[in-house]
Amino acid sequence: MQPSIFNARVPLPGRDEVFLMNTFTDAQLVVSNEVVDLLDRVAASPATVGSLNAEEGATLGELVSNGFLVESREAEGRELEQYFRRLREDTSEMRATVLTTLQCNFACDYCFQGDHGDYNKVAQKMSLDTAVRVSDWLESQFDVHHPKRFGLVFFGGEPLLNLPVMYAMAERLWHSIKRRRMGMYISIITNGLLLTPEVVDRLLPYGLSGIKITLDGDRDTHNRMRPLRGGQGTFDRIIENIRRVAHKVSIAIGGNFDESSVDSYPALLDFLKEQDFADRLGRVAFKPIIRDKAPPRAGGVIPLTAVNAQGKPLNGTCMTSAGAGTGSPCDSCHFVEDKMSFLREETKKRGFNTLDGVHMGPCQIHRQHAYTIGPDGSLYACPGFTGDAAYSTGHIDGRRDPWRAQAASKFDALGAWRNCGDCTFIPVCAGGCSVASHTEHGDMNKPACHKASFEAALLSLAHEAANAA
Repeated sequence: MQPSIFNARVPLPGRDEVFLMNTFTDAQLVVSNEVVDLLDRVAASPATVGSLNAEEGATLGELVSNGFLVESREAEGRELEQYFRRLREDTSEMRATVLTTLQCNFACDYCFQGDHGDYNKVAQKMSLDTAVRVSDWLESQFDVHHPKRFGLVFFGGEPLLNLPVMYAMAERLWHSIKRRRMGMYISIITNGLLLTPEVVDRLLPYGLSGIKITLDGDRDTHNRMRPLRGGQGTFDRIIENIRRVAHKVSIAIGGNFDESSVDSYPALLDFLKEQDFADRLGRVAFKPIIRDKAPPRAGGVIPLTAVNAQGKPLNGTCMTSAGAGTGSPCDSCHFVEDKMSFLREETKKRGFNTLDGVHMGPCQIHRQHAYTIGPDGSLYACPGFTGDAAYSTGHIDGRRDPWRAQAASKFDALGAWRNCGDCTFIPVCAGGCSVASHTEHGDMNKPACHKASFEAALLSLAHEAANAA
């Protein structure tokens, strides 16, 4: 019998207690130092088990049942492999992130999409005919895999620039789901400029459950970071749009910061706290901007832009988020430890729900039945690779291109976590963001490690657990 490699412990100051967590089982306990001593004694000498008294034996049983003690490291390694295999093959829920367009009505200086130059003239936009064929393909997947639940995520570019496709797909798939007696939810990732009560009302009958909107700092900072092409600010209009719909649907707030904007986020949080819709916000969470490869700047922010092998931007997403408006699978990408911890604590101080910094993954790239569908019907493993044909894993029409088959094989074999050694956080990290690994290292199977951030978040989680105990 050995301690699990996924055990984490945090001594609680001023108390004769320790916070124990196992990131594989998600067991969280506040225990006395005697319990920790028992755990260490058994780990050092398994024969100790035979000499334990009844109370110690009962405690040991709890430690075993919660995963803090395991049969062997080898057995635990096999269980981890099985966990990722089950995660990948799970069919209980299907998710489709549909990029209705790669066009955007913003001109954010950190994004290669948006209203820059001639990009929007050539950026793809899904046609109604393609939307029908995407719906056909999704229905065929329902009948093959029989999921209990289906999540439809509208993304872009700016998805609200293509409302006819959104409406057509939502209505058709809702009725299709009901015939199959499945559950369905819809979420939208949007900049919020075109969000109206009419849009929300049109989609609510078909399962709209969440909308995620990006605010890049306080009013002045956001207007600098996310203007229209003519330089006009967008903050006030977005806030008014949120106010008009927040009583109808859950709103999540995201934000992208760099060294020039991060200090404005406390002011944004104060502003949001004062709004009449503050208590209706679902989740508030921020992350660093992805810029091109350049030396680290002040505050440890690493500016990055996702590019392909030819050095061209991945023409898929602005990387604002990837996933449901009620929770983002890519919120763990590229975060910088000190700033992320600071903003997380500032967000919690204002009473907003936010990511705890520990339960960050695994993301949808590890799930075979979480699909990203580009405007032309191409399939991708995650939104971060959308638009680069070399990383398309298939197509809704079933075409068999060699590069798609090669990409599918790469993603099927994905396992950066296998190179993470005995890191405690493997089950909640899975080796980090594959887009980041591809961008930074040219190798999706090389971990994108942010262990220090997980450790800082663990401290916060421990203190919250202790206060609640």
